[in-house]
Amino acid sequence: MKKIHLKSYLLIFLGVAVGALVFWQVGPQRFPATLARDTAAVQTAVDQERTISPLRDLSNAFVEISEKTSPAVVTVFTDKVLKVNQAANPFFFGPFDDFFGNFFEQRPQQDQPQEREFHQRGMGSGVIISDEGYILTNNHVIENADTVQVRMSDKKTFPAKLIGTDSKTDIALLKIDAKNLPTIKVGDSDQLRVGEWVLAIGSPLKENLDHTVTAGIVSAKGRSNLGLADYEDFIQTDAAINPGNSGGALVNIDGELVGINAAIISQSGGFQGIGFAVPINMAKQVMVSLLKNGAVVRGYLGAYIQDVNETMAKALNLPEPTGAIVADIEADGPGDKAGLKNGDVIIEMNDEKISSSTQLRNTIASLAPATDVTLKILRDGKEKDLHVKLEKLDAEEETSPSAQQVEKKLGFDVASLNKELAAKYELDRSLKGVIITKVLSGEAYQAGLKEGDLIVLVNRKSITGVNDFNKVVADMNKGDVVLLHIVRGDHKFFVAFTL
Repeated sequence: MKKIHLKSYLLIFLGVAVGALVFWQVGPQRFPATLARDTAAVQTAVDQERTISPLRDLSNAFVEISEKTSPAVVTVFTDKVLKVNQAANPFFFGPFDDFFGNFFEQRPQQDQPQEREFHQRGMGSGVIISDEGYILTNNHVIENADTVQVRMSDKKTFPAKLIGTDSKTDIALLKIDAKNLPTIKVGDSDQLRVGEWVLAIGSPLKENLDHTVTAGIVSAKGRSNLGLADYEDFIQTDAAINPGNSGGALVNIDGELVGINAAIISQSGGFQGIGFAVPINMAKQVMVSLLKNGAVVRGYLGAYIQDVNETMAKALNLPEPTGAIVADIEADGPGDKAGLKNGDVIIEMNDEKISSSTQLRNTIASLAPATDVTLKILRDGKEKDLHVKLEKLDAEEETSPSAQQVEKKLGFDVASLNKELAAKYELDRSLKGVIITKVLSGEAYQAGLKEGDLIVLVNRKSITGVNDFNKVVADMNKGDVVLLHIVRGDHKFFVAFTL
């Protein structure tokens, strides 16, 4: 009996040993592989979540910004009435002439020019800047419009009043009669960084595409010399901007308004990744001046300045090509009175480094007349401080709505002749008058007037600036004859036409 129990124990022992041996040989090979696969799957899921989570956060941020800011962006509709004189067709007469009139008696009346009206409609965007109804847009959106209407995100439409415009920065201010409107928090465009995310909101191409939101980055800052405006300090972005987006909002990742979308550069007329916006800090300065003065009032240095390039820096023994060199000085101007001379290189203003003539020009223009500034200059290799009291820049009167109405009556835009315009159109800087900056249409165009023509006399009355020009033509009515004395290059001549 004991032998049987012993054999049983031996068999149990051998079974346990064999099982242990099998587990020892097989288990370690199969179990860790399964565990490894499960562990890898979990790690992959964790890695994917780590990758997707920031993208999801960015996407949610875009959604929240769009929902918060889009209601404050509006669509701007403009209408301009064009009146054209058309002569009757000498080969056509009505089907009832034989019944209701003598052909030979009717013919002289048919040959008389007949005035017809055409409506030129435009569309752009705008941004509600105040819950009381003030709206920022571009000057070129509403320029020369007879009527302006604004449509909200809820499809409500309001007639808009033009408070004022500034063609030099391409900014205009509208007002609608409404209260408690949605607005966008205004940011600080000076704090924008290249590479920062921004959203462009507006109404591109068609009115049924209103409140389109596109995303991109700040591609560059301080873009100038583009020929888009007189004072250029554009934010460049690759957020899609198309015709109709003009006047819309450029918003940063915090949902703050940092720019007013203004223009694109394109070979095809459509989006090519190069859009520009007016910095909100510049737009705010224009808005404040329009509200306070009815026009934009700018500081004036009285100096013609230009950039310092590398070759010029070598010729002047400058350590680097920076600053703005004084090319000419207006006699008895603020710069002249302070001792500024031709050839001086302005390297700082009020302890701020000057890197280009555009920066200095924009900074001066942003300051009010009678502001005292300190210029650090390089003269003959030595630094020197000059204290200048700025004066008022002339030729700003054309920004007022009343001046625009006068100019629309004649069919062209004018500005007082100053140093910059004289240099641009190659005119004698000692001349006085108003220079034609744009010929619109109608009799003035047919009479041969061109951009750059200087008007020195209107109906034999001397013109020294926009104010004189406005006073002379303000009382003119349709049918009156206008006689202009024009300077074009080295030639002087008269032009007459009927309003």
